[in-house]
Amino acid sequence: MSNETAGGAIDFRKSYPPGVRWDAPLPGGAVQDILTRTAQGFPDHVAIEFNGADITYGALQALVFRAAKGFRALGVGPGVHVGLYLPNCPHYIIAFFGVLTAGGTVVNYSPLDAARVLEHKVEDSETDILVTLDLKVLYPQMAALLGASRLKRLIVGNIGDFSPEPETVAAFLKAAGQTADIPADDAYHLTFRALIDNDGAVEPFTVPDPGATLAVLQYTGGTTGLPKGAMLSHANLTAAQAQLLELCSGDEPLFEIGGERILAVLPLFHIYALSVNMLLGITIAARLVLHAKFEAEAALRTLTDQRISFFPGVPTMYAGLLNHPGMAKADLRALKFCGTGGAPLPVELAERFLRLTGCHLTEGWGMTETTATGTFTPARGVHKAGSCGVPVPHVRLKFIDVADPAREVGPGERGELCIYGPNVMKGYWKKPSANVDSFTADGYFRTGDVAWMDGDGYVFIVDRTKDMILCGGFNVYPRVIEEAVYEHPSVAEATAIGIPDAYRGQAPKVFITLKSGADPVTLEEMQAFLKGRLGKHEMIAALEIRAELPKTPVGKLSKKELVEEEARKHQP
Repeated sequence: MSNETAGGAIDFRKSYPPGVRWDAPLPGGAVQDILTRTAQGFPDHVAIEFNGADITYGALQALVFRAAKGFRALGVGPGVHVGLYLPNCPHYIIAFFGVLTAGGTVVNYSPLDAARVLEHKVEDSETDILVTLDLKVLYPQMAALLGASRLKRLIVGNIGDFSPEPETVAAFLKAAGQTADIPADDAYHLTFRALIDNDGAVEPFTVPDPGATLAVLQYTGGTTGLPKGAMLSHANLTAAQAQLLELCSGDEPLFEIGGERILAVLPLFHIYALSVNMLLGITIAARLVLHAKFEAEAALRTLTDQRISFFPGVPTMYAGLLNHPGMAKADLRALKFCGTGGAPLPVELAERFLRLTGCHLTEGWGMTETTATGTFTPARGVHKAGSCGVPVPHVRLKFIDVADPAREVGPGERGELCIYGPNVMKGYWKKPSANVDSFTADGYFRTGDVAWMDGDGYVFIVDRTKDMILCGGFNVYPRVIEEAVYEHPSVAEATAIGIPDAYRGQAPKVFITLKSGADPVTLEEMQAFLKGRLGKHEMIAALEIRAELPKTPVGKLSKKELVEEEARKHQP
């Protein structure tokens, strides 16, 4: 396939780092083979570090085989879907590869999902077996679905299962009131320890056709309605790993096989962390330092004390670090790569991070539906402010007119970004009509993002088509407003939405949080600050300061809750 955009006018390969190939080989195969290869080559290297305990790659592979045998005994095989309702912990990685080795399909669940969303996912995904922990913030939600949905069996672990003293940790958590009592019944419950209490003698499932075999059912966050399941095949996931590996290679490799340390604080149940932290980390035999959640204090301490070299995050995490009082004195010289995705990266935030650390925040773009890959900013190369980089290997992009999807727009023009490549999902689970609407006639996936490409092949995401604000006949993009607001010295975080306006139809409203110690800012003061930074049609009509802004499970700012709040306010 051509290495150009569908329009054929821009050759973006000229922006690739030396030695990185757009047409690099895609090895394919099964996802579980990624771990098998690394365990064979680096059995004594630490794979997982969690709560002071280490698990080597050899030990991890043995645990996966034992989990696979346990899953097989429960009937897991081709066509059987197993849910993972877990934070970042060893159980997640062991269960993920255990399910695939047994021949089943993984269904990821977010611990932050509302009860009705969890029930929808269980029924829609056909999940009969689910792995979780005995924590009160997790277990009761799924226990309520036993007998009230198709969910038939819970496999329940304890956060201390893989610690040096499991019983001590379990007793401490129970005394602290953090764990729930688990019924001692074989019909509905099985402990994670019982699942892996076997010799691990299992014949791994042979994937007959990686392109057709479903590996992961990954539900999209969705801005309206209930989430849809993106069908990610083994070939989708292994292609994404081949793309990421090639981007880190070239004449000046970013990594040393077996020598990197990754701070894995992004939730592994999210496609970004699953692909970039877990699967890429295992591919390069890295040490995965797992954090169950992001806390700026703990993250900064790990970054410095553990000499972390790779830190994939999202903009809100970097904002949290930059606003931490210890950031200015932190020794972060070990950092080689700090990637960001999941949400647009404010230019001002990227510049502050570079000044403090000397490490570029390399922005990329991808989606659940594209297995997290799509574009990348070369770590060693040109960084263009506001750009998410150039297309990854084997990916082609085109841009179509937002108002007339049948018309393709030219270089430099804004249009809906469409993508074609081996990382693009098979389609939405049980949603044939959505699949028709989501793909162009020539097979490109319509992302819903408005973007444009410059002459060097760099892509600039303008905004989501669904987030666009219509002000008096003008298209106003929230990201343009947010970028300007972030320049205000008092602003820590900002997000903009459209609210009803009797004259213009919609008007922009901005929600902000303040930096520590910063003085509040009034609407009039912010409007004066933005004058000259925004056009008249883009000027904000309302401002609200909050202690915190709503975020998605992966930590990016979420507009959905704010839009719903404003809609309720303006109901007649």
